[in-house]
Amino acid sequence: MKVKDDGIGRGGEKEHDFRFRNLRAASAMAPFPAGPLLRLLYSLAFPALLLSGFLCVCLLLLLFGLRLWLQQRKKQQIPSGRDGKRPLVVAFFHPYCNAGGGGERVLWCAIKALQKKYKDVSYVVYTGDAGVTAENILEGAYRRFNIRLNQPVKFVFLRRRYLVEASLYPHFTLLGQSLGSVFLGWEALVNCVPDVYIDSMGYAFTLPLFKYLGGCRIGCYVHYPTISTDMLSVVRNQNARFNNAAVITRNPLLSKLKLTYYYIFASIYGLVGSCSDIVMVNSSWTLNHILSLWRCSDRTSVVYPPCDVQTFLDIPLREEKNTVEQTIVSVSQFRPEKEHRLQIRAFAKLLEKTAGQELLPKLILIGGCRNQEDEQRVNGLKKLCQELGIEKRVEFKVNIPFEELKQHLADATIGLHTMWNEHFGIGIVECMAAGTIILAHNSGGPKLDIVVPYEGNITGFLAENEDDYADTMAYIFSLPPTKRLEIRQTARQSVKRFAEQEFEETFLLSVEQLFK
Repeated sequence: MKVKDDGIGRGGEKEHDFRFRNLRAASAMAPFPAGPLLRLLYSLAFPALLLSGFLCVCLLLLLFGLRLWLQQRKKQQIPSGRDGKRPLVVAFFHPYCNAGGGGERVLWCAIKALQKKYKDVSYVVYTGDAGVTAENILEGAYRRFNIRLNQPVKFVFLRRRYLVEASLYPHFTLLGQSLGSVFLGWEALVNCVPDVYIDSMGYAFTLPLFKYLGGCRIGCYVHYPTISTDMLSVVRNQNARFNNAAVITRNPLLSKLKLTYYYIFASIYGLVGSCSDIVMVNSSWTLNHILSLWRCSDRTSVVYPPCDVQTFLDIPLREEKNTVEQTIVSVSQFRPEKEHRLQIRAFAKLLEKTAGQELLPKLILIGGCRNQEDEQRVNGLKKLCQELGIEKRVEFKVNIPFEELKQHLADATIGLHTMWNEHFGIGIVECMAAGTIILAHNSGGPKLDIVVPYEGNITGFLAENEDDYADTMAYIFSLPPTKRLEIRQTARQSVKRFAEQEFEETFLLSVEQLFK
């Protein structure tokens, strides 16, 4: 008997399986239904919004609580006087106040100027120099800068200064130091809550901390922006510098990543810097960069740093003789950006040019060492001199007294400075006031503010690389003594605008609104 083929037989089974597989494949390729997915997202959005709002409220309450707690500490730290009034407290944030650089001169001159005008104010310095006493610090200010304060100053010694050391952050140094300064600033704020806070060393990330938690009026003196448009251009153009390693400049991808990092950091730096109520900058070069980053032209002014011009002007000028040993002196802290290696290599080339002369010039490197890292850098420079075979013609003078510095400047023919984009250059002004013929880098403050013509006459020279420096030094030595004397006299007249008295007047005028 025949069985009717209903399509479910052997042939039908194959066709059924084929159709079933196609249906499964089509189902797998079909998009996930939009309706359930949207409903899931909508259901999660409201709880997420509630959670975000709750966290924001908690954060605001925490910040408000911290501010109240700090205000309570403020009353306990500095009690009211007999008249029932609590003295105004002005605090300077300067973790390296015992160093011997231009920034420290600004600090002591600023405090001295304020003490003259505001005598009933209590002055505080936050410092990380925990290994010395207050007396040692004040004595060092007198020994190095010839500055004595009129009234006592309270020092708050910070234990976590290592958080702002560049050596702690081999990578992402700018970000690491900036975040470290926030923690260091918190330590300072907890120990003493001031009424007026002045950052005199360039730690802009501490400004919102003291303004919004400490309730302080904020001022800052900017020597050198933490990041500048010049730094961005160096990375963008893939140029090798001390802060832009060759391994990055050779790799386009790494350069782009670093440039992105710099742009993000520059935006944040602009935000924290704009928290300041008044901003003082030390040169036209710094002004241009701060205005482009912080965008606070309504409260920014140029206050040239105080230079001990008169002390050096008191050194009598005398016509040099080519029959005596001529010296080149460099005055700057032993930091990498000061480019001491460039000075040494340029001096080595100068010695090659003057190889046949009876009296060879001598190079004297004068500067301050802040820490062990700076001391190691000095040892590296000495080793470089040995490698170049010029160690007998180079002397190092580290952390020397002011009187010894003055004597070296009085005896020198050339004052040498090689930092690229130096923000100002107090050492340059001091060299010019002492009567040396300055040779500085053709950039930054020296180019825009200091080594500029005065009444139509030249005040010094500028250079950019080893050969330029060597050739210019050789040219200066070849000038007749009468011509060199003429340049020195013009330079001396030009630097009077950088005297301490000028600084005091412009500084007090700038900070006046912080005391209203």
